[in-house]
Amino acid sequence: MGEFKVHRVRFFNYVPSGIRCVAYNNQSNRLAVSRTDGTVEIYNLSANYFQEKFFPGHESRATEALCWAKGQRLFSAGLNGEIIEYDLQALDIKYSMDAFGGPIWSMAASPSGSQLLVGCEDGSVKLFQINPDKIQFERNFDRQKSRILSLSWHPSGTHIAAGSIDYISVFDIKSGSAVHKMLVDRQYMGVSKRKCIIWGVAFLSDGTVISVDSAGKVQFWDSATGTLVKTHLVANADVQSIAVSDQEDSFVVGTAEGTVFHFQLVSVTSNSSEKQWVRTKPFQHHTHDVRTVAHSPTALISGGTDTHLVIRPLMEKVEVKNYDAALRKITFPHRRLISCSKKRQLLLFQFSHHLDLWRLGSTVATGKTSGKFLVPGKHGDTLPLSKDADHLLQLKTKGPENIICSCVSPCGSWIAYSTASRFFLRRLNYEHDNLSLHRVSKMPACLRSAVQIMFSEDSTKLFVASNQGSLHILRLLEGSFKHLHTFQAQSGTVESMCLLAVSPDGNWLAASGTSAGVHVYSVKRLKLHCTVPAYNFPVTALAIAPKTNNLVIAHSDQQIFEYSIPDKQYTEWSRAIQKQGFHHHWLQRDTPITHIGFHPKRPAHILLHDAYMFCIIDKSLPLPNDKTLLYNPLPPTNESDVIRRRTAHAFKISKKYKPLLFMDLLDEGTLVAVERPLDDIIAQLPPPIKKKKFGT
Repeated sequence: MGEFKVHRVRFFNYVPSGIRCVAYNNQSNRLAVSRTDGTVEIYNLSANYFQEKFFPGHESRATEALCWAKGQRLFSAGLNGEIIEYDLQALDIKYSMDAFGGPIWSMAASPSGSQLLVGCEDGSVKLFQINPDKIQFERNFDRQKSRILSLSWHPSGTHIAAGSIDYISVFDIKSGSAVHKMLVDRQYMGVSKRKCIIWGVAFLSDGTVISVDSAGKVQFWDSATGTLVKTHLVANADVQSIAVSDQEDSFVVGTAEGTVFHFQLVSVTSNSSEKQWVRTKPFQHHTHDVRTVAHSPTALISGGTDTHLVIRPLMEKVEVKNYDAALRKITFPHRRLISCSKKRQLLLFQFSHHLDLWRLGSTVATGKTSGKFLVPGKHGDTLPLSKDADHLLQLKTKGPENIICSCVSPCGSWIAYSTASRFFLRRLNYEHDNLSLHRVSKMPACLRSAVQIMFSEDSTKLFVASNQGSLHILRLLEGSFKHLHTFQAQSGTVESMCLLAVSPDGNWLAASGTSAGVHVYSVKRLKLHCTVPAYNFPVTALAIAPKTNNLVIAHSDQQIFEYSIPDKQYTEWSRAIQKQGFHHHWLQRDTPITHIGFHPKRPAHILLHDAYMFCIIDKSLPLPNDKTLLYNPLPPTNESDVIRRRTAHAFKISKKYKPLLFMDLLDEGTLVAVERPLDDIIAQLPPPIKKKKFGT
């Protein structure tokens, strides 16, 4: 399969933001995740936990609460005092509304999904009616003495529980008055603390209120009498979050020590109908605070300061023991943060508020160097650098908005990027060792924002996907541009096209949204050419092969399709692999393919990668079956060539480079691989709570 020199890049100093809150939607089986920088992500748990949508962060939006309401509507609230509803089609903020209660610490939708409660800094609990177009303020409840940090509805919708500092209040929805106020014991490890913060509450059908607090306690209260029933001391630090299953037979809590505890309702004896809550399972999958938890029908979900989203399946709830029963840790976004200029060997790294442009290093060493890294146990030689990598440019954005997307042109002379409200285009000029940057002004009014950007192979055209479902084509001139055409959204939808692919000859443009399938446009004729047949799982990556103009599409269920754009049908190779089926180990991978490329001299080769493997698919070789070793396809080198050819198959896989954020060919003999080791991320996080270990 050839030999490659590999640029192994580890200077992308990317640190994901910590997870602040999660919200699970049982109807759509989707999970909303908000991070400390204000970013909100949507994961489709039915589509192999793929991150299908995201909303960029904002410096002024410190999200503290997140919830789903009736009709698959998503709301968030935070310390700026605003309630935000998101447009899940256009990937934009639908509207924001000030609650006029100061910073908002908590929020909860009613069991019917028609009302919304928020808990504010000034001690007020505010009730909003959820109308089809917007929410409307209804009334205030009795104001409390301190901020409302947690809220929970009774399943009947008649009462709510509100956690504050030192006490829990139970409100009647009709009157808005507090019917009970339950004081929490300030004792912590035998010492009286100054304050006890109620970080989370859960209201059960039988009237039980479960609370978690800063004293490390999980407590059970009788809301009818306002009395304490039982206490579990589970941690030496704060218990910060709680989530209850829909059946109310189990719940999960997260602590500041990084531990997640599972509680279950079990019978006291084998023949008894009496049940009690028992702490059954502790899980230590986090190194730092677990700020938020969720409980799906088959899994426990947690997230926190260490940036990991952890999905821990409940084995007794999983019907089929396949890859859905495996523990998952999602750390990196399922979207592109790195782009490459092959001609000048540049890498553009995208951060929240700035872009870094690097020139790769070089070596004068020759010979067979590091190309055999795909053979197990042989990783090749390490070549000395004759010239180190250069940090050419840092481009900072103005304002509080995060960068949504960015791209550097193949020739290295253009950089385009976008925030939620503005699109930017920059021209780079290289003179010997000097680099100058020029801003291209007077962008078209239609280019207010972009969700994806891509340059043509010859760097003469720029393709921009807006958040209104339209696609724009710009012709790039010397220091300026010309708007050529706009493809409007199909079938009256406004769904954003999150992925773009341009053919190397510049004649075809493929675009994919989260659910609208893949559309192929003719750039020459400026019209829709065809639509790829719909598939049940979202697209994670797509690319158009040179010469053949075959469109290769990867889906979140690890299926790969090859579609002939000129013939408007799937290729014979694609039909063959769908008929035989992929290897079961290939389908059990839990990270999506995020990039697809092609070898310029070998049209039968498809290059692709996810976070933990790099693969070259050779279409000229037979496909592996389930009896074949997928990750070790080649026999020892001392075997004869006849045996080696007999046992070889189409999938050549390397797991040497991980976590792998980007990998692509620079030329026919050179690869660039960008890694981000998890230890480097953990080293930049604040120190975790120190726990005393036995014998120390």
